[in-house]
Amino acid sequence: MVVVSPDHGGVTRARKMADKLKAPIAIIDKRRPRPNVAEVMNIVGNVEGATCILVDDIIDTAGTITLAAQALLDSGAKEVYACCTHPVLSGPAIERISNSSIKTMVVTNTIVLPEEKQCDKITQISVGGLLGEAILRVHENRSVSGLFE
Repeated sequence: MVVVSPDHGGVTRARKMADKLKAPIAIIDKRRPRPNVAEVMNIVGNVEGATCILVDDIIDTAGTITLAAQALLDSGAKEVYACCTHPVLSGPAIERISNSSIKTMVVTNTIVLPEEKQCDKITQISVGGLLGEAILRVHENRSVSGLFE
């Protein structure tokens, strides 16, 4: 397994997940020639034969994440999964995800997906329990950061 950051800005997030999973990381080196358009330039790290998990904070049009998934497979990855915190999923996102090489994408319900933004590849999980525990810890003057250790 290899945890993959879809861009340089997400390396810290990917590294934290990789540390939890005791897995190596890889980084997609991309550029944006114009807004909402991404081009994969290179993959930093070894993904050959690996199950890759792309980790992102926000997925808007799904251009970057779907291009990254294909680039990983083209570089020898066995399969690609993706996850994000905030699924904006605007414009062509659902079509791109549905037609992509991503096996499953796990997203949170920080943005609830209406029926027209749901597809077989997307699994949405609740942050309710986490938020409830955080509120309880604040009320009891306990550490909230401990939730993320």
